[in-house]
Amino acid sequence: MDLITSIVRAVMHYRVRAIRRYATDYENIQRKTLRRLVRQASGTSWGKQYGYDSIRSYADYAEHVPVNNYSSIKPYVIRMMEGEPDVLWPGLIPFFAKSSGTTSDTFKFIPVSRQGLKHCHLMGGKDVTATFIDTHPNSHAGLGYSLVLAGECEPIKPGSGIIAGDISSIMSKAIPGFFRRMLHLIPPAGMLESIHDYKDRQETISPYIAGKRLVSFSGLPGWNLPLLQKTVQMMGKQNAEQLWPHMEMFAHGGCSISPYKPIIEKLFPSGSLVCIENYNASEGFFGVQTDSNDPSMMLMLDYQVFYEFIPMKEYGRTDARVLPLWEVDTDEDYAIIITTSSGLWRYEIGDVIRFVRKKPYKFIFVGRTALTLNICSEKLSIRQADLAIEQACRTTGCIVREYTVAPDSETYNNNSFHQWLVEFDKEPDNIRKFASVLQDCVEQVDYNYMRMMESGSINPLQIIKARPGLFYDWLESKGKLGGQHKVPRLSQSRKLIEELLSMN
Repeated sequence: MDLITSIVRAVMHYRVRAIRRYATDYENIQRKTLRRLVRQASGTSWGKQYGYDSIRSYADYAEHVPVNNYSSIKPYVIRMMEGEPDVLWPGLIPFFAKSSGTTSDTFKFIPVSRQGLKHCHLMGGKDVTATFIDTHPNSHAGLGYSLVLAGECEPIKPGSGIIAGDISSIMSKAIPGFFRRMLHLIPPAGMLESIHDYKDRQETISPYIAGKRLVSFSGLPGWNLPLLQKTVQMMGKQNAEQLWPHMEMFAHGGCSISPYKPIIEKLFPSGSLVCIENYNASEGFFGVQTDSNDPSMMLMLDYQVFYEFIPMKEYGRTDARVLPLWEVDTDEDYAIIITTSSGLWRYEIGDVIRFVRKKPYKFIFVGRTALTLNICSEKLSIRQADLAIEQACRTTGCIVREYTVAPDSETYNNNSFHQWLVEFDKEPDNIRKFASVLQDCVEQVDYNYMRMMESGSINPLQIIKARPGLFYDWLESKGKLGGQHKVPRLSQSRKLIEELLSMN
């Protein structure tokens, strides 16, 4: 064991012990979190409006405060972005995470307080490192560099001191200097601040990391993996292991890793790279995969986030139950509701998870409340689509870079089908065979889809091959290159796929 990694392990072991307490102290942690958040915000405009001074329990909180979404808090956000203090959270909110707007063309600006940044977003990054080093005794992470590929942020108005941009960039700017030095985080703070074009950013980072001893990297697979591919090609290597033989970990989030596994296997053919999933959104850092042999993530309970859940079988109903953590069940899908130290109160973030274990609470990401494909009750989810793509790639030996799926038309009948627009990194030998294999894979992962096929209610899927770089060009046209931005996998509308087809 090298000395540096030993020191990092010793320094961070207190977090490992705290996370282990989730298994027995979960309800107490969550109740204390809610009491503290309500008490701190009692003097804010929101707190006064909803009578926070009289809230003494979770039952009081659920009775006083309605479930909210971005539309309901947007007027408050505008006031905070103009510099008004004590609106949703005490004091001035200095950061606003610019959401990628997965379900719409518009951006959302999510408030991020200094307290929320420190005790939620940055705590998640620390815990990824702490749990990885704790569970991998042969790690030498302290002897190399860690690549953190962040997006951009800038002042809302010159001299305002209020910054808006990708949460990855806001986090990167806020990482303490000693922590950045201890883990050898790259690129250096400020290296890319004056470079706004994403292609230029790649051109700058690629030669910089080529000569570094990289041991880990983190971020969205759709942005990190192309950068590694470009660098490997630039250096004339066959794979990433030849360039970075000490690489240990990829901490990824924002979308499923499943479609990207063939790319990772090509870059790291020995299988030594450990992929750790984390659940870090613009609204907060909520989950960490604490065991690389278990694909589920631990729900992080002491990040100053109070969690509630709506059963998806009741979602959208006026009488839908809203449950605290200690009342959820395993193997049921839930929409997540959060209350945070950045002033999000009973806020619906639009994500769906499924608990696979309790005490401690572990979950998998299922998809978005607004992103499913449903022509005739097949209810195809993002998770199912990702799994089907992964299985089809393994069977046919091809590699998919990006894809999106939509119904064939806005009106449905027995001749309707799912239309898949797919960009390949390595094309299949026969596109019709790939479509047939993918069809079988979708039926395997989605029982409802299989039943609809058997009844003749839906026709076999269709594959349209996307030209190289199509999805990148679409993101560029929307001003969504880099950072947390991604192309929606599924859409009930044809608007997105028609835009992409027009550029194809």
